[in-house]
Formats: sequence, structure tokens, C-alpha cells
Amino acid sequence: MRFRPCIDIHNGKVKQIVGGSLKDQGNQASENFVSEQDASYYAQLYEEQGITGGHVILLNKEGTEFYEETKRQALLALSTYPGGLQVGGGIDAENACEFLTAGASHVIVTSYVFRDHVFYENLDKLVTTVGKQRLTLDLSCRKRDGKYYIVTDRWQKFTDEEVTEELLHHLSEYCDEFLIHAVDVEGKASGIETELVELLAKMKDFPVTYAGGVGSFEDLELLKKLGNNHVDVTIGSALDLFGGKMKFEDVLAVCRR
Repeated sequence: MRFRPCIDIHNGKVKQIVGGSLKDQGNQASENFVSEQDASYYAQLYEEQGITGGHVILLNKEGTEFYEETKRQALLALSTYPGGLQVGGGIDAENACEFLTAGASHVIVTSYVFRDHVFYENLDKLVTTVGKQRLTLDLSCRKRDGKYYIVTDRWQKFTDEEVTEELLHHLSEYCDEFLIHAVDVEGKASGIETELVELLAKMKDFPVTYAGGVGSFEDLELLKKLGNNHVDVTIGSALDLFGGKMKFEDVLAVCRR
């Protein structure tokens, strides 16, 4: 299991928010933590620890009041740790290369691919533009009627795409890895979505990162067990770097053993 760090940026600040609370109107979100440090601070810290594959996420929509400052912070992180971080948030075939040129190892994409039933058309555009090896698909999902469905548009809109083993294997042909947000527990540190982790564990030979609900070392150990030690993990609000109780160094030790 690898630890995948995060740098979530909203209104130009590194933050941790409650999943599903993000709204473009008024640039609002329920906040768990707002950092006094800029994005480069965290990028440098992750580089010093030799951690690769972290996620820089822009949480403001392009064209809104704070987008440019949020983007500036994201580019600052990428330039601080070139090749060590991935970037997501409003990525499409038109702007992906800008972020890759700025230092991102991969672009992370959700809404552009899964919105408005243009699934494979836009996915093909991305693969053609950036290459499969530089694309991470974020299959952010929520549970409905006992099944997990991909959600888009700030995690508010359900698609018809059910997250199944068959879908995961199929989409793995188009990307280099998956980032899976369990949106209903994201930012709540209330425990992991065990059924989802067990599903992800079936992707034995493909990189998968789980995010959502890890709030204790018991949660982390459970994720390690259910994920057969090959489902990677992102921890946000529960981490001491972001005001939580889980010590960063201890989390790294558990993941690395």
C-alpha cells in the first residue's frame, strides 16, 4: 500500500472540505481545515519524504472569482515538485497539456469524461491528447439503491455508470490508474466504505487509490487488509498536516510496512 498525499485548493487556499458540500454559487464549501501554508509548502514536504503520485485538486470552476488564484497555487505546487504530483479539477482535452508541461505527471479527470453521455468520445480525445500513461481516471462515486454510481459536477450529479469490476477492467485500458473517492464519507473521517474497498481489491495488477472516510489507524489497517495491501490511500482531514489526529510519519510507516 502506498500513501498518496493531497493538496486540495479552494478559493486560493489549501483546504480540506466535506465531500459533496462544494457549490460553485458563492464559491461555498463546508470547511474542515484551512491552511496558513501555500501549496508549495506541501509539495516540498512530499518531495522530501520521497512520496510520488500525490493529487493536486483545483476545487474552483474555471471562470469563477477565485479560479485564477486557485490555479496559480496548483501551478506553484507542480513547479515545486515536477513529476511528483498529479493534477485534477476542470481538466479537459484543451487544457491538459498546459498542466503536464507545468510539471504534472498525470492529469486526473472525472466530469469531462462522464458528463452528458459523451463518455467514450471525450475519453478518446484525452487519450489521443495526453496518452494513456499520463491519464488518471477519478471514479468518484456515491451509493444509490445499494450500488455505487459515478458522480460528476462537484459530486452532485449521478451518472448511469455503475462502478463494477467489469467497468473497472474496461476503463483500465484507457488510463494509467484510478483515483476513487467515496463521496458520501469524503471529509468526514467517519470510517471507510468497506464494500467499495473490497471491489477495488479485485484490481490486483492495476494501480488504484482510495479516498474517503479514513479517520483512525484502525480505519487504515482495515483498508490495508480489505485492499490486500495493494489499494493505495489518500487521507485528508484526519491527517495532522490538515488539523487531524493521525500523525503523518505514522501513516507513512503503516503504509510502507
